[in-house]
Amino acid sequence: MNIRQQQLQAVTRRHFLAQGSTGIGSIALGAMLAENNSAAANTPEQTDTPPFRIPGKAKHVIFLHMAGSPPQQEFFDYKPELVKRNMQPCPDSFLKGRGFPFIKGHPKMLGTPYKFKQYGEGGTWMSELLPNFQKVADDVAVIKSMHTDQFNHAPAQLFLYTGAPRFGGASMGSWITYGLGSENKNLPGFMVLLSGGSDPSGGKSLWGSGFLPSVYQGVQCRTSGDPILYVSNPKGINREVRRRSLDALKKLNEFELKQFGNPETLTRINQYELAFRMQMSVPEAVDLSSETKTTHELYGTTGGTASFANNCLLARRMVERGVRFIQLFDYGWDMHGTGKGNDLITAVPNKAKDIDRPLYALITDLKQRGLLDETLIVWSGEFGRTSMNEARNGSTFLGRDHHPHCYTIWMAGGGIKGGVSYGETDELGYFVAEKKASVRDLQSTILHLTGLDARKMKVPYQGLDQRLIGPADEDHLLEGVLA
Repeated sequence: MNIRQQQLQAVTRRHFLAQGSTGIGSIALGAMLAENNSAAANTPEQTDTPPFRIPGKAKHVIFLHMAGSPPQQEFFDYKPELVKRNMQPCPDSFLKGRGFPFIKGHPKMLGTPYKFKQYGEGGTWMSELLPNFQKVADDVAVIKSMHTDQFNHAPAQLFLYTGAPRFGGASMGSWITYGLGSENKNLPGFMVLLSGGSDPSGGKSLWGSGFLPSVYQGVQCRTSGDPILYVSNPKGINREVRRRSLDALKKLNEFELKQFGNPETLTRINQYELAFRMQMSVPEAVDLSSETKTTHELYGTTGGTASFANNCLLARRMVERGVRFIQLFDYGWDMHGTGKGNDLITAVPNKAKDIDRPLYALITDLKQRGLLDETLIVWSGEFGRTSMNEARNGSTFLGRDHHPHCYTIWMAGGGIKGGVSYGETDELGYFVAEKKASVRDLQSTILHLTGLDARKMKVPYQGLDQRLIGPADEDHLLEGVLA
């Protein structure tokens, strides 16, 4: 077999697209050659601003995901009528023609056991579970009218972050770093931090690059051992030897790139070089011991643990160092009420205590450092929780089933109007009553705030112009929360 036949056998559809003048390979090459990644999506031949770039207010995004989905009724969506009807039979209209993952029979309504008050000049409703976060009520916009079409964890998380409820899509963080690049060539543009003892249900696909070049995938950072797996030198290999080996490997990869033009070869070259630089930059970036005692007290951080508080402080440090998208997942919010580990009386207050001070600290710390106006913070689950008690298999613990019809999130920082509440649910907190907001709307709004037009930002793949918001123009900006 001759070399030409071998080359043809190695060509895939992705390789074919990459060799086009506007293909993925050209875009990736532009990203690698740009010394200042502010024009990361330009090809080498294209120096004008790409059509999907628009003026943006947020240079960085911190997305705080409560994996499992917190019950909105216990935190932000106060419903006095639901409290009044506590343990009364659920209205038939809520049940007819609808199924639930775990609720069986005719459930009873469940009012929150926690007290609510209005806080800040905007009069934002919050529960007693968030005594510290209440102090920054005028910095956040609470959106009570979110809804989704997914009611299982993994599909709902995938839909939120990749725009599709199945594996294979590019994550939000990948889209944003693909469009904007990173401000620090020594750190990844997209970093991921986990707490709560487990990965989210959607797994690592929630920060995967999908059909985008893998240079844009999220890099998971750990709090024990190597901060990033395999970034340290193997035993017996010093930095000088590592440099010589990378130089030799780079020559081989450049030869392969010239022969086959595979954009992933270019990614491989860049990632090896980034890993070499990260050996010096990452340990410094994640070293919380350099923070003051006052800062540690503000966040409530503890050394050497994968806590939500530690991750919030790490997120602030990454923003300072130019990381574009920081994604925090906190596991353990699936409050079904099957036992004390996931009920409203014991588990919810424990989880609320874990996040209350760090959330307040993150906003306060960014604000006092002059970084809040250029950093967008989003707090969310993947769906909502029911207004009825689940009582699975006769459980006497209080809990709520999955609920796609409405849930609550909040946003703060870059481009967000603080002290506002957007949208409303009905008197029992079951359906959206005003200003319905979809996952597509949220995705489009986040991209808009970072300076990206969600409808124009697309990549050809499998016969479609792939977009985070999907193929149809179903998105609308959440104008009511924009400053």
